[in-house]
Amino acid sequence: MDSAICGSPHNDVRFMVAPMMDWTDRHCRYFHRQLSRRARLYTEMVTSAAIAHGDRQRLLGFDPAEHRIALQLGGSDPDELARAAEAGAGFGYDEINLNCGCPSDRVQSGRFGACLMAEPRLVGQCVSAMQSAVGAALPVTVKCRIGIDDQDSEADLSRFVETVAGAGCRIFIVHARKAWLQGLSPKENRDVPPLDYERVYRLKAAFPELTIAINGGIATLEEALVHLEAVDGVMLGRAAYKSPAILADVDRALFGEETPPLDACAVLERMLAYATRELEQGTKLSCITRHMTGLINGKPGARAFRRLLTEESVKPGAGLEVLEAAIAAAREAAARRAQRDAAAQDRPESASAAP
Repeated sequence: MDSAICGSPHNDVRFMVAPMMDWTDRHCRYFHRQLSRRARLYTEMVTSAAIAHGDRQRLLGFDPAEHRIALQLGGSDPDELARAAEAGAGFGYDEINLNCGCPSDRVQSGRFGACLMAEPRLVGQCVSAMQSAVGAALPVTVKCRIGIDDQDSEADLSRFVETVAGAGCRIFIVHARKAWLQGLSPKENRDVPPLDYERVYRLKAAFPELTIAINGGIATLEEALVHLEAVDGVMLGRAAYKSPAILADVDRALFGEETPPLDACAVLERMLAYATRELEQGTKLSCITRHMTGLINGKPGARAFRRLLTEESVKPGAGLEVLEAAIAAAREAAARRAQRDAAAQDRPESASAAP
């Protein structure tokens, strides 16, 4: 599908990293941006009530290097969401996203998240108010499920999308699982309800004028390319977080850019400069390094690298020396790997073909 990569860059949703509570904070996003120039990044969900009453700089501030970045909001009051969206626009976000997919008890008690799929008219009112507040140039998007509880037919999903699109939303990110609001925990809702990618494909076919992206259970860029034959964009969550090296291939594999192979040490060195600034402002080192532990997963030295960042970063007074040691460990592991690869290439074929 090409519709998502044409026209305004605000509508470029070919590849996204999902908003994840307690994970995709500003330190995580800065790290992810060092791996991919083109991936669209999302904040954790921020409630409109928190923005109304809390410290906006703490809640909404981000580094300019994070662009393109979307602010995900949670809420159900159109006026309050409009004010929160306007605040996000003032901070310079590239997209304002309304959460209609989170199934947690806390979200349900606030009448937002996945339970909003039962109220498409209200969602439409929220989207309309938000779009009016930020202007036509900044997209207001919706992230939803394919259904909730017993309201999970294709007709229900189409009615939801049609109603919200009628209020001005042109971009939908659809988690290809329904959500059980009663009986399953948020963790179980990420795995137990079966995936139904075909339903999202049919949604795109039914609404070709809309930009439809797919989310849920996507683990590799090869899988992402398959989905892009039917929809406009893909969103990865846990796979991108736990094995962030996958992001280093996004610009080449999905956007056709010429990019060099991942140089983990170079990425870590860029994070060293970032950590220096953050430590001077009082940030704890572990707040930064906790997002980086999976960078060399599957490579020699990965276990020692993870242990070093995990155990040493949380110690009182931990500073740049911990990250410098991790860089040295990664460089040593890469050198050993290169030596083994060179030795394997130099080994006579007869040695490997012995009877």
